[in-house]
Amino acid sequence: MQRHNESQRLKWALIISGLYFFAELIAGFMTNSLALLSDAGHMLSDIGALSLSLFAFRMARRPATLQSTYGYHRIEILAALFNGLMLWLIVGIIFAAAYGRFFHPPVVDSQGMMIVAVVGLLVNLAAAAILHGGHRHNLNLRGAFLHVISDAVGSVGAIIAGLVMMTTGWYLADPLISFFIGVLILFASWSLVRDSLSVLMQTVPKGIRLEEVRETIEAVDGVSAVHDLHIWAVTSDIFTLSAHAVVTRAGDFHQVLNGIEDTLKERYNIEHVTIQLETESREEKEFKAF
Repeated sequence: MQRHNESQRLKWALIISGLYFFAELIAGFMTNSLALLSDAGHMLSDIGALSLSLFAFRMARRPATLQSTYGYHRIEILAALFNGLMLWLIVGIIFAAAYGRFFHPPVVDSQGMMIVAVVGLLVNLAAAAILHGGHRHNLNLRGAFLHVISDAVGSVGAIIAGLVMMTTGWYLADPLISFFIGVLILFASWSLVRDSLSVLMQTVPKGIRLEEVRETIEAVDGVSAVHDLHIWAVTSDIFTLSAHAVVTRAGDFHQVLNGIEDTLKERYNIEHVTIQLETESREEKEFKAF
């Protein structure tokens, strides 16, 4: 149900962005406005990011196969990483354009730029409001959200630069504010790229401490020790754990195993659990062998 709601968020954000893109593109050709056509190009990158995220959500719902035994959940992480790297590419383009304008700042139609920026800001705020909420726990949705927010920040910067240029005629404000916007986008997208790589490298998910989980399992009645403990994320909200648990010879092994699984699900939301139970006598034999 949650994945369905996230897909619906992306659909509505994509519809809003798509309608504005076509309206802006038509207006740009009719008025021969380079500012409108440039902003339409920026909006097109948002449409691409939203479309990729929506595609990843749909692919992730496909069932597992004999070759892809975990299913296609990792496509969401790849989409998030791609969107993060695309934001870095946009930042590079912004820096290159700003660098050129530092030495030769061109005359800018400040009023026309501000009108485009205000409309673009309203559209991006509407899309961001739709995506807000789900981006906190899903990397794929966060990537789409950051694309929309970066566009909104760019619109705010264009409005500020337009006001400065209209009132002072200081056209250097355009590249200066563009450079500052690029830094903000780079800072915001860093966590997206870092967290995506973290999932792909199968590191312990954020918010989970390995030693704390070990102590939790060892606190289960019948468990004396835990080793070969591994925890990783298949995607943003699907966690997997494997471990060897040493148990006492007395007691019901099924009860111990159920106790471990129930505890992990309740405390850490870890549902995919593989536990190998070992008796203390076997553990002692393996230790002596070394």
